[in-house]
Amino acid sequence: MPSQRADILDALDGAEVDVTIVGGGINGAVTAAALSAAGVRVALVDKGDFSSFTSQESSNLVWGGFKYLQTYEFTLVRKLCQSRNRLIEAYPNQVESIEFLATFDDASPYPVWLAGMGAAAYWAIGNFKTAPPKMLRASKVEALEPVINTSVAKGGLLYADAYLPDNDARFAFGFVKTAIERGALAANYTALTEASFEQSSWTLTLTDQFDGSTRTLRSRVMVNATGPWIDRLNEMFEVSTDHRIALSKGIHLVVPRIGSGDRVFAFFDEDDRLYYVIPMGDRSVIGTTDTRVDAPETTVTDEDREFVLRQINARLDLDEPLQASDVIAERCGVRPLVVSADGGDDTSDWLQLSRKHEIELERDRGVVSIFGGKLTDCLNVGEEVLDAVKELGISAGELDESWFGEPPQSDYARFVARATTFDNIDRDTADLLWRRYGARAVDVIDRIDADPSLSEIVWDGPRYLRAEIIQIGETEMVSTVDDFLRRRTSLALTEQRGELDEMRSVFARLLGLETVS
Repeated sequence: MPSQRADILDALDGAEVDVTIVGGGINGAVTAAALSAAGVRVALVDKGDFSSFTSQESSNLVWGGFKYLQTYEFTLVRKLCQSRNRLIEAYPNQVESIEFLATFDDASPYPVWLAGMGAAAYWAIGNFKTAPPKMLRASKVEALEPVINTSVAKGGLLYADAYLPDNDARFAFGFVKTAIERGALAANYTALTEASFEQSSWTLTLTDQFDGSTRTLRSRVMVNATGPWIDRLNEMFEVSTDHRIALSKGIHLVVPRIGSGDRVFAFFDEDDRLYYVIPMGDRSVIGTTDTRVDAPETTVTDEDREFVLRQINARLDLDEPLQASDVIAERCGVRPLVVSADGGDDTSDWLQLSRKHEIELERDRGVVSIFGGKLTDCLNVGEEVLDAVKELGISAGELDESWFGEPPQSDYARFVARATTFDNIDRDTADLLWRRYGARAVDVIDRIDADPSLSEIVWDGPRYLRAEIIQIGETEMVSTVDDFLRRRTSLALTEQRGELDEMRSVFARLLGLETVS
């Protein structure tokens, strides 16, 4: 067991905290960061690795949801645009603006001129913080991205949003790391197996998923941040709520880069749904689907895969159509969509369900439930849950904007100047280190300063140095090689599996893991 996780598990045993958060995805992670920044004593547990479910399966888009204008959710779009703007400003190296290029033909549900009006409204709703939209002739679309089949195109539309050039799970883990540094007790692979309420507090039994050992914790308030499992956990708590979750499966396929890699492509599929081609390093992510399911556990089916490939092949001018054999990795997750517990929502039109979030309080026993939520809206979730736990009697300070975000650009400039004096660290590598670790990138350089051999490149394209892999193993609660490959990095998404398998023992040794897992 990594020593950091072992120390936290020991600290959890017999601890008394103000708030215990169950679920370490983006909602739980950002809640832990906000509460700990406000001086609240916090425990955060997840039965798997942090962000090992829905929060590792997103599109990586940080956006206001242009497509939600189709369902007239103007308030939601306004809120998401404001959240996107905050994230772009606070994380200039982790959240990047990017162009979207949408192509329209006779089969599209809207003409270009109407989409252009919507894009102008979207730009205004977002306080004009992104590049202004432009309507394009089909010839201009082809000039920008020759790979797009414009033979039947009526025109195109350029507008701007943002995305994570690295993976979603790593971004979410940044909030976990920040919470730990502010005193939170956060443990992955730690399941809540029993919960009882008496004398104004909860007594919780936590079970280590590796060795079966248990710890007992007392907590005044519980936060249910389990996403797709929220209804199941509320049943365990015997909590009745006004909302429940409906589950929508979405998949993405990762393939070799399509087009320039400089912008997102947007098309309408055969069901008149928008789907995308999104850059991810030297790969592209294509999708998504939207299928109603009854359980959180899902997989990519042959039908899913064939559908996505059929849509993209119909809209690209490739030398050879993309086939299943071209798929490098697959992402498959469920969106927890908020509906009324009494069944009053009209879910006959599945695609019309809102992507909003709702936060409910059960005041008698101190339970906060987070329904829904999106990566883009994470800061609002953290702040709203802080307000909720205050309503439940937890003493907390006030937050300012310093509870999230990257260090100042002056710190970044000093880091780059120092880092680029070492072997194997050019400006691009220094930028990568800062984007991945922020101020903690200085610790990577300190290791190399003490032992220059740690600047050795272990994996290139994307580049990973020996020093940073060792640091991840010591400070980021990695318990398996897959934690490293899939969530602390995006290697499992972008690299060929056979090549990674050959390196598993090397990664395990550098991460300080006793066995390859």
